[in-house]
Parts: sequence; structure tokens; C-alpha cells
Amino acid sequence: MKQEHMEKILKIGVQLSAERDLNRLLDQLLTCVMELANCDAGTLYLLEDNFLHFKIMRNHTLHIYSGADGTVPDMIPVPLSRENMCAMALLEGRTIHVADVKESQEYDFSGPIRYDALTGYHTQSMLAVPMCNREGEKLGVLQLINALDETGAVRPFPEDMALVLKSVASQAAITIQNVRYIQAIKELFRSFVRVMSSAVDERSPYNGNHTRHMVSYGDRFLNYLNSLAEQEGKSLPFPPSKREEILMSIWLHDIGKLVVPLEIMDKPARLLPEQFHAFFHRMEVLSLQSEIDLLSGRLTDTEQEALVRQIHEAEVLVRTANTAGFLSDETLESLGRLAARTYTDRNGQMRPWLTPEEYAMLSIRKGTLSKEEREIMESHVTVTDKLLSQIQFSQEFSHVHQWAASHHEFLNGSGYPKHLTDGEIPVEVRILTILDIFDALTADDRPYKPGMSIEKALSVLKIMAEQEGKLDPNLTRLFTQSRCWEDSDG
Repeated sequence: MKQEHMEKILKIGVQLSAERDLNRLLDQLLTCVMELANCDAGTLYLLEDNFLHFKIMRNHTLHIYSGADGTVPDMIPVPLSRENMCAMALLEGRTIHVADVKESQEYDFSGPIRYDALTGYHTQSMLAVPMCNREGEKLGVLQLINALDETGAVRPFPEDMALVLKSVASQAAITIQNVRYIQAIKELFRSFVRVMSSAVDERSPYNGNHTRHMVSYGDRFLNYLNSLAEQEGKSLPFPPSKREEILMSIWLHDIGKLVVPLEIMDKPARLLPEQFHAFFHRMEVLSLQSEIDLLSGRLTDTEQEALVRQIHEAEVLVRTANTAGFLSDETLESLGRLAARTYTDRNGQMRPWLTPEEYAMLSIRKGTLSKEEREIMESHVTVTDKLLSQIQFSQEFSHVHQWAASHHEFLNGSGYPKHLTDGEIPVEVRILTILDIFDALTADDRPYKPGMSIEKALSVLKIMAEQEGKLDPNLTRLFTQSRCWEDSDG
């Protein structure tokens, strides 16, 4: 092996070992091998289901360079049969060289001949190099076409090139296998994350699409932000690695809800079911007692009718206040008057129409959760922080823990759990927070409130950004412009 070949092989090894994207790796591999062999065209096949599938194609004369972006060349796979030169090379684990395909009787070259007829290309010399790993596992084939001499004329591939390319193919096979292993591990992790996220959403008949919606919106929003940068000639603010890290944070942002009791997470009304039934049972007893008092002469018809009307008004008030999204001052005052009313039971004991516990729950001005219940609900971000801190994230996902656990922080410091402020909240968290609030506002599957219209939700986001100082004004404006919720599969 020549010194120049050795140097090139070492250089190729360094280049290949640094690449982790499989498509770019394959394209880089074929490019390097073609330069090493000084040939005009080449194809890289990978073995799948007993067929050699085209992955990368390069042809300098025809200006064809396909496959590096993941797009599979539109070519019929080659069956793993002995009449095909590239298949034979893999089956027997040896490099095969043909000086002129039109003079060869040993292999079926009808495919290249048809290709030449369609494109006007002239296929002459060919070299097929098998790619096998250390264990002898067959991975694919490098097929090179039309070796060139110093003048650019087509010639047979030199005999010593077979050994050189075999060495390159061997280390390439190991690199391909390693990249595949890495991809398999990553996909296993992604699958685990999706399962855990689905477990959170599937715990409840409500909120089941929340995370999937956020991922869908987030994916579109990041695309939009990247497109704006491209239009301005700037580098992408969210390249593939960072995009995936953000989307991973979205998938995991609510993982702490696994430990939130369902009776809190799914609470559709202010009163607990037992409190609701106890109140209406009490009203029924009061109504029956009024009839007894009427028959016994303790109440007049007018007094009994007034009492029944007041009981009905109390029922309407409690039923309305129990599920209202927001309580007005007038409603709160009415509840206070109801809580102050008492009656005497059959044992002569003074009883309230509305117990202190019921009054406390019904007096929640906004939402359905009491202060204690809200603290439990908000603890999901602390639990998210605790759970994710136990995962050894790789370098490319090193921010997932921090971003996912910070999605309820606001720029003005009024968020939770750490009350971070503007300078402490990265742009990725700001995006996640906007997505989370938008979907919470528009969701129509929540038991405690109807979903808002899109325009109303955007108005709320604008107020939170421009008046309250909670959200990033520029990102909120761009989010509105992006319309990233449209055409969602959620």
C-alpha cells in the first residue's frame, strides 16, 4: 500500500469518526472513497431484508448527488443474488473488479446498461467493495464506476486499489454500525419519553392531548423562527440538535403530574363530590322540614313558600358558583350571606345552611382549587425537577432537565417554583411557557373550564406579555404571527 494511500485512509478515518448523522456519514464515506479511487461515479448500498438498497448516489458527469439529505434515491433495490456483481461481492465478502461491463459475461449488468440508455451515461469499469463489521455481519456495498487516469479518460481500477478500499470499507462498516447503535439507543430513549408523557396524559380523561399539542405547536413555531432567520440571512437559531432538545423538554415538562392525585388534577368543581351531595341533602331536609312545620302550624303558607323559594335560590347559587370560572364580588357576597344563615334541626341543634368548609371551597374566586390543592398541583414542577435530576442526559440533551422544570416561571418573578426573573429564564423556556399557556387556554377537554377561542387566548397572552410582564413580548408576537396551531394533527 502506497504512503499516499495510507495517509488518505487515516484522514478518512478521522473524518468518519466525527460524524454522527447516518446520511451525512454515508455521503461523506462515498465521497472520500471516490476521491481515493479517482473515479467518476459511485453508489453506496445498505443491506435491508435481503436487498441492497440505494442510499447514496454520486455521478460527477451527470451532476447527480442524492441521498445525503435522507431522501432515498428512486432506484429499484438489488436482490441479494449471485448474478449481481455488488450482491456477489457482499455474499462472498470479497472485492470484485470488472474492467468493462459490456464485455463481462459473469454478471448481470442489464441495470447499468438500461441506466446508460436512459441517461446517456457510459458505464465501463466497476469495482464493488463489501462492507462487513468485525463480527462478519454484512452491512452493505460500495460500488465505484469509471476509474479515471491523469487525463480524465476512463480506465480499469488499479489492482492495488482493491486492498486500499477494503481497508476503508472495513473501518467504515464499524463506524456505520456504531452510528446505528447510537441511533437505536436514542430512539429507545425517545420512545421511553413518549411513553412516560402519554402515561401522564392518559391518567386522566381530561388533558389527554396537552403534551402532544404542545409538541406539534412547538415544532411548527421553531420552524417559523428558523425560516425568519433564513430570510434575513442569519444562522438558524434552532438547528436540529437544539430543536430536538426543546421538543424533548416539552415531552417531559409535565412528568411530575404522575404523582398529583387525580381528584385534584381532574377536579371539575370547587366542592368535592361529598360536599356537593351533603349540601343538597341538607337543602332537601330543610324543604321537608318546612312542609312538616307548615302542617304542624309552625309556619304559615306565606312563610313556607318564602322558605322554599330561599332554599331554591341557595341551590341555584351553590350550583352556579360551584362550576363558574370566575366569581364576581356580588356572588361572593351572596355566598357570605348564605354561610351566615342557620336552621334548627330535629334535635334542637343550630346548623348552618352552608358549612365553613363548603363556604371556603365555594369562595375560591378563580378556578376550582383551594390554596392547599393548588400548592399540591403546582408541586408537579418540583417533582418534575426531582425526577429528571435522576436521569443521566447525554450532552445533546443536557438542558432538558432545567428547561422542563422551569415552564411555570415568569419574567417578572411571579412564577414558580423558583421565582426566576428575566435574566434567569432562557429563550427555550420562554417558548415552552407560551406553548403551555396557549394550549391550557384553548383546550376544550378541561373539566373546570370551557376552552377559549384562539383570538381570546392570543389576547390573554398579549396582556401577560405587554401589561403584566410575565411573557416575552417579542416571542409572544412571533408566536401569534406564526399561526403554528393551524393544520395541527392534534
